[in-house]
Amino acid sequence: MLGSKPRVHLYILPCASQQVSTMGDRGASNHSEMTDFILAGFRVRPELHILLFLLFLFVYAMILLGNVGMMAIIMTDPRLNTPMYFFLGNLSFIDLFYSSVIAPKAIINFWSESKSISFAGCVAQLFLFALFIVTEGFLLAAMAYDRFIAICNPLLYSVQMSTRLCTQLVAGSYFCGCISSVIQTSMTFTLSFCASRAVDHFYCDSRPLQRLSCSDLFIHRMISFSLSCIIILPTIIVITVSYMYIVSTVLKIHSTEGRKKAFSTCSSHLGVVSVLYGAVFFMYLTPDRFPELSKVASLCYSLVTPMLNPLIYSLRNKDVQEALKKLLEKKNISL
Repeated sequence: MLGSKPRVHLYILPCASQQVSTMGDRGASNHSEMTDFILAGFRVRPELHILLFLLFLFVYAMILLGNVGMMAIIMTDPRLNTPMYFFLGNLSFIDLFYSSVIAPKAIINFWSESKSISFAGCVAQLFLFALFIVTEGFLLAAMAYDRFIAICNPLLYSVQMSTRLCTQLVAGSYFCGCISSVIQTSMTFTLSFCASRAVDHFYCDSRPLQRLSCSDLFIHRMISFSLSCIIILPTIIVITVSYMYIVSTVLKIHSTEGRKKAFSTCSSHLGVVSVLYGAVFFMYLTPDRFPELSKVASLCYSLVTPMLNPLIYSLRNKDVQEALKKLLEKKNISL
């Protein structure tokens, strides 16, 4: 019986490339006994692990500080009780949680000898990350629509962007993310992992997991491509069409101050969209023979983007700056 067989303990050599090859040599014969995956991480010299550890730790600390701070500002200042900041608060929540799915485990693995992650942990990591990253894509499309209504139909803004509609847009974003995540995760973990269990990445992602499979991936890849198109194309179309109308409307504004104010409300959102989608496209367009480039792109949208989003919105937004100043003044008075 499978339960009576001794558990195989996996130990990793310092170099990640040796990890992958070593696991590959013995993975084919022992795949039925292994319950853990190995996160090989970055292929760097062992002495650079301390530098990567400090880098990941700094970025994650900034993510926690920035996104928790942004949510606190939005919840405590009544002036920010508007649809735009309702969406921004949800964006900070999503950034905080999907980075927390990846960063703590990646930080621990820089000091871990085994670098292992359980099968259930790998499933949970892929499911939660896919859930939040897809939700963010739809939420950014909702934010573009919000800016379109605010600039192109300002007199009807409070009527059209009602609390009910905003709640429905956010709930719909989570629903789409959940459905997509269920499909992607179930497809990935129904594959047969009959070779190495060493995932050539710093977290469980579908593409590096596919490389470990001996199943026929044609149908899997076709479904994944179709799912990506269903997710990415509508969000890009909504964002693009919204900004086409926004630019057309702004160009009709005669005053320079009016144009500047209108563009300033959109520039932060455009910056976030550009960083996220740029990194995603770069990762998925990178050939499999360049896994390190794919890891760098993954690092950008999994950790760098959640770190930059609060900075982009706070530096470009006077309302957030004033609310932060007011909050800090209250803290000083209480002290």
